[in-house]
Amino acid sequence: MKTIVSTPAAPAAIGPYSQAVRLGNLLFVSGQIPIDPAGGGIVADEIEPQTRQVLANLAAIIEAAGFKMADVVKCTCFLKDMEDFARFNAVYADVFQDAPPARECVQVARLPKDVRVEVSAICAS
Repeated sequence: MKTIVSTPAAPAAIGPYSQAVRLGNLLFVSGQIPIDPAGGGIVADEIEPQTRQVLANLAAIIEAAGFKMADVVKCTCFLKDMEDFARFNAVYADVFQDAPPARECVQVARLPKDVRVEVSAICAS
């Protein structure tokens, strides 16, 4: 049975999609951008604070669904500029220290609200 997951601890969807969808022991988390859920604004323009906010938003949704960050099995990462790759990885590695999930990381022409990073996730329990 499909269940929609939503939490005020993460930014509301800015389009016709759910923050996440749970299907049995799987959770599909929509791409998160660096919106601060408290104020609704985009965090600083540097890649490190934007990445931290994106991963915090993912964690809030994942935890609201009853999962943990350790349950993440796959991430899709979008960067505005591949020159940010090493700095993005440094922050990402702090969150996924042990047994990091599978992932791909690609540069894209543009992201919503002209942010530097977006990450989606799939979890399994």
